[in-house]
Amino acid sequence: MPTLYASFAGRIGAILDDLAATGAIPAGLDRRNVAVEPPRDAAHGDLATNAAMVLAKPAGMNPRALAELIVPKLLELPEIASAEAAGPGFINVRLTDQSWRDELATILSEGQNYGRSQLGTGTRVNVEYVSANPTGPMHMGHCRGAVVGDALAALLEYAGYAVTREYYVNDAGAQVQTLARSAHLRYREALGETIEIPEGYYPGDYLVPIGKALAAEFGSQYVGAAESEWLDLFREKTVAAMMDMIRDDLALLGIRHDIFASEAGVQKAGRVDAALDRLRGEGLVYEGTLEPPKGELPDDWEPTEMTLFKATAFGDDSDRPVRKSDGGLTYFGTDLAYHAQKAESADMLIDIWGADHAGTVKRIKAAVQALTGGKVPFDVKLVQMVRLLRSGEPVKMSKRSGSFVTLADVVREVGRDVVRFTMLTRKADAQMDFDFAKVVEASKDNPVFYVQYAHARGRSLHRRAGEAGIDLVPAADLALLDAEELALVKLGAQFPRIVESAAAAHEPHRIAFYLYDLAAMFHALWNRGNDDPARRFLLADRPEITRARLALSDAIGQIIRNGLGVMGVAAAEEMQ
Repeated sequence: MPTLYASFAGRIGAILDDLAATGAIPAGLDRRNVAVEPPRDAAHGDLATNAAMVLAKPAGMNPRALAELIVPKLLELPEIASAEAAGPGFINVRLTDQSWRDELATILSEGQNYGRSQLGTGTRVNVEYVSANPTGPMHMGHCRGAVVGDALAALLEYAGYAVTREYYVNDAGAQVQTLARSAHLRYREALGETIEIPEGYYPGDYLVPIGKALAAEFGSQYVGAAESEWLDLFREKTVAAMMDMIRDDLALLGIRHDIFASEAGVQKAGRVDAALDRLRGEGLVYEGTLEPPKGELPDDWEPTEMTLFKATAFGDDSDRPVRKSDGGLTYFGTDLAYHAQKAESADMLIDIWGADHAGTVKRIKAAVQALTGGKVPFDVKLVQMVRLLRSGEPVKMSKRSGSFVTLADVVREVGRDVVRFTMLTRKADAQMDFDFAKVVEASKDNPVFYVQYAHARGRSLHRRAGEAGIDLVPAADLALLDAEELALVKLGAQFPRIVESAAAAHEPHRIAFYLYDLAAMFHALWNRGNDDPARRFLLADRPEITRARLALSDAIGQIIRNGLGVMGVAAAEEMQ
């Protein structure tokens, strides 16, 4: 079902069709920038359209004059209480109270589907997120990107896209060889040897059980063996065990992936050579040397011939190496081929990266554009790190020493829902503090609590109404709702529009922001009963008004559940 805003956009379209048919405006005007949305100031009305402003110039008309043609047509509609031209061609519209009662009924009838959209029309979107190196457990440095990516995938599905969730396993290169050597030390330790972990190896205790498993499987077979005999085997076994650990950690957050793509697999399948050959055939890969670094040259710098991708043809600052002078692949060389692989089965690609990868965005965007002929849109969302605090004091952690705060530890301490919601309370590229004390605080300043409390308050109404003996079977008379209560309906009716705008912008945090505003308005309505008992939601001696207010509470609760569902957060039935 179209949103209320989309429905009125359709009515505006019909009015413009009618004006064109009568010759009042030219036919065939481009209407793509015509919008229907809430006015910035609620005092101006319920809806506003910029139709007259954006169409006036191509129509060869004065914006105000065009608005004066549209307004009378709007006033003919039964849902319109008033319509007036304002400013440089805006039209402000106020709907009848009955329109908002009808929308409240729609929220209740559509239930868990209220807000769902077909905006995506089945477009296939590959969302790649987390993709942490399989060299240790998930820690809080990975958490925010994991939640943002998972919530974005859910949001896109809710908005009608066909989503594939993907994790890119970096299981090739020096880091996983170091991991294998670290696991070999733990393997020897499990067999009774006293070990020392060299600088640069992975020292964490998380490799101890992997060493024990290797010892149980292979006995002493590889204790004194040459590295060439065990390195690849231990790499595969250790990466597999680490990925099992990572999947378990992600499951604590309710996160799953459809595909785990292997970097080593991309290389083994010959995809890198295929992608480079294709680009070479188009004159986009060549043998050459990079320009010297700017500023004073290092003493040991000398020009080296490498295989380069002509990234500058697509807006990058310089061409980028895909093979080093010794013939080995650069990380970018494999990454380029990996994105080509993803694009084969997707209409759009989205990557969620840490902000420390900002410098590589241009080159990979250039590669995707070259490999897809610009036909597959590609978006990279950068996620800032999270600073951990405990009652305002920084929590120190060091991956080098093997001591860090794991994601599992945090989820077990404060709960999955708190972690997920908190990670969406800031725009992804904004800095974030995660204070263990603040995120569980029962106050208005804690968005997690405030939204959950609004839902729990609404659920409590049902229990209390039953205890008060109020018969909830008769249909609610929504005409009993007052102006403040209908104002809450107006905010609730924005949910489908928020879903579509958040999905289009790839910004799931907009759902969290909206839910906080909705909860705040609900709490304000609830609290007015503190000063005037007649305005309480539950009035035992007035079942009719109670049923109407309960219907309103149920509708708002449904929207909160739907929004939290997109965020991967369970709605609280009661507060502990």
